[in-house]
Amino acid sequence: MAMAANNILELPFRLTVPVSLSDAIKQYISSKYDQHPDMFVNDLATIDRLRTEAIWVREAHLSGARKLQTYAAQLNWIGGKFPIDIGVDFTWYPALGYNMNQPVTRNNLRYELSNILYNLASLYSQLAASSNRTTGDGLKNAHNYFCLASGILSYLRTDIIPSLRSTPAEDMDTTTLESLELLFLAQAQEYFWQKARMGKTKDALMSKLAAQVSDFYIDAADLGSKSDAISSEWLHHMSAKHHHFAAVAQYRAACDCLNKGRFGEEIARLRDSLICINEGMKQSRWINKAVLGDLQGLKEKIQDDLRRADRDNDMIYLNPVPPKSELNKIERVPNATAKIPKEVSHSSAMIGENGEFGQPLFAKLVPFAVHIASGIYTGRRDQLVNHQVIEELESLSSQVQEALQSYGLPGSLQALERPLGIPPSHLSHAEEIRQQDGFNRLHKSLEDISKLRANGITAYQEGTSILKAEASEDQKCRFKFGTDRWNRSSSQEAGVRVYNSLTQNAEYLKSAANSDELIKAKLKEWSYYLKLLAGPERDIEAFVPSSRRAPVSQQTERESNRLRTILNEIGRAEARRKRAIQSLREKVKTDDVSSALHREAARLERANPAMKLEAANFEPLFSQRLQKFDSDIKVVQDEITEQKYLLDRLRSANKSFEAARQGEKSSATKERESALQKLDIAYNKYHEIANHLDSARKFYNDLGATVIKFRDDCKSFVHARQDEASRLETDMLNPPLTTLSTLSLSSPVLQPQNTKSPPNAPSYASRAPTDPPLAAPVPTRASPAAQSPLTSTWEPHMGIKFGRPAEGGGSGGQVGQGGGGGAWDPNMGFKFS
Repeated sequence: MAMAANNILELPFRLTVPVSLSDAIKQYISSKYDQHPDMFVNDLATIDRLRTEAIWVREAHLSGARKLQTYAAQLNWIGGKFPIDIGVDFTWYPALGYNMNQPVTRNNLRYELSNILYNLASLYSQLAASSNRTTGDGLKNAHNYFCLASGILSYLRTDIIPSLRSTPAEDMDTTTLESLELLFLAQAQEYFWQKARMGKTKDALMSKLAAQVSDFYIDAADLGSKSDAISSEWLHHMSAKHHHFAAVAQYRAACDCLNKGRFGEEIARLRDSLICINEGMKQSRWINKAVLGDLQGLKEKIQDDLRRADRDNDMIYLNPVPPKSELNKIERVPNATAKIPKEVSHSSAMIGENGEFGQPLFAKLVPFAVHIASGIYTGRRDQLVNHQVIEELESLSSQVQEALQSYGLPGSLQALERPLGIPPSHLSHAEEIRQQDGFNRLHKSLEDISKLRANGITAYQEGTSILKAEASEDQKCRFKFGTDRWNRSSSQEAGVRVYNSLTQNAEYLKSAANSDELIKAKLKEWSYYLKLLAGPERDIEAFVPSSRRAPVSQQTERESNRLRTILNEIGRAEARRKRAIQSLREKVKTDDVSSALHREAARLERANPAMKLEAANFEPLFSQRLQKFDSDIKVVQDEITEQKYLLDRLRSANKSFEAARQGEKSSATKERESALQKLDIAYNKYHEIANHLDSARKFYNDLGATVIKFRDDCKSFVHARQDEASRLETDMLNPPLTTLSTLSLSSPVLQPQNTKSPPNAPSYASRAPTDPPLAAPVPTRASPAAQSPLTSTWEPHMGIKFGRPAEGGGSGGQVGQGGGGGAWDPNMGFKFS
């Protein structure tokens, strides 16, 4: 922060380094959009030009406001076209605090926007501080600029910082911003008070205006004491101003009492005013000379009036002087409010055909919200299709197979109909598996899944080990420095999102491992029969025993025909369901929502150009398009009804069939039934296992991307934590020099030789007073232990000289004095001179 020579505080600009935003946008368009980046050559050049103009606003000139506003408006606009982490590392140096040489870098468009708005508030504060305070118009303009600066900081705190998705910089946290808001309101109110004083306003109103100035200052100081970015010098300044205007408020109230003949109350208020001014004078060692001069001038005036009032009251009026507790509280009249410029709060409305900020950049690019909406619609559609249709139809087929297995069908019927050889259905099943190389295919898929799972576990373990190492290092620092000094959030508190992801991924991997074991067990259980089906036909013939054709009664013949009819109907129902599933999958493949989303986005932008598109705006379109699957859901209901009817008939027919065959089955027939039934079940298990393996492969592919993102998030989180820890440890091992400095609050900071400053750092030396006051200690935050006073201070340019105590107890002489012969005696000790 900086203090102008006229004792008004102003906010310095945050500094940055050049970076190409257009390169990242071009790369993102190439990788994520169907449109070619060459379509936006002019827009790409414009966004870089706007950034360059904005970051070079370094002087208090009104023309800079439009450059910052334009770039901020376009940044806000393209936030609807691109994700927040577009791929540009924006580096900005803090404007406040003790880490101004340590930049903060974020891959975050909102972080860039927050810095631009911060600089806009800085510009308005500097315009206010440099305004002419000797004229009414100058005071009016300064009042307005400070209100605008406060409004921008308020907008930054409430609308931008919460959407950063990351920890804000030290000088942009909520406490610091709110303190600055109140500080600028205090200075705006002070300017209004000065303008009122020029207009000969009555003392009663002047008192109320001054009381509000005092309140603003103390509120700003209270919040500032909780901030790590606002210096202790500024806390003393705000405290002095608070007491100054509290004294002014009582003094003006006393003047009003004098005019109204309340002489006793006048004395009471003058005495309280003197108490306030004395409290303010306690800051005299560390405040600006102009502020100190104001305090001294007011004190002299109060003392003169108090002597006159005491003398007149003792000799003439003889009014009792009430205690302070009986004085009426001075009312407050605020005339400074935070004003958010429309160029900031409604910037989207000022971008357009005839807008003040020009044409919207990348207007022909499909909004990013459309891509998000496309993903949401795809997810909902797939969930509806998979869960409400396909899974239900497949479940019906599974229910049929379970029922057939429980009845021993169709093996019992096939053994009766074909006592010799292999039934055609079994031969076709075997041929299908052989053509697909089914047995080897299952084992190969299992191996592929194991590799995918191993890759996922490796990435997960990398992320886990990174988090564990960081947490361990953080704990070591807590033991080393103590929790009072090492007071940052724990790893789990600071990384809630990444630790939640850690737990979720662990559950996914555990659940997947259990499912894999079930698949392996099922494959192992049916491996013998699957190998038979995949092998030559003679092996199947050897497995299935033949039986002799036994005489069949007419009732058995009749019941077997009835059962065969039902089985054929069930077969046709299964085939119909398979066709329905295949047809539905083809329907999903051709369901491209992109064009509909583009049309809807264009319609919404035409209807309300200022509206920022969100995925929620497309909800009506989602509902409308998902209705096309209502007919498929109805098919499921029809299939459920029909299958219930078929299974009832199957149960009745099989019961009658078994009753008719009672006593007709030989042992050979039973063995043949059992063998055929096992081959039927093995064929169904083959498809079941193959489906499970396909699902597992898709799951692990998706999980692989998830755990890789988790690992990358861990690396980013730990990198940020390490930077934070490094700064914190440096601050503790090397306490801020401002607590020990003898430099002025507003004088330029002396840089050691060869110390690098932020790039293009401006100099504020021209604003510093020529005779600086002492630097303030830190009154409200922990500060280094007090240093013992020195009779002289060593400076680097003095060099180092060894000396010894002079004869007679005088100061040490240089080497060679006192008979030293030019040689240093260790018994002499060291002395710096």
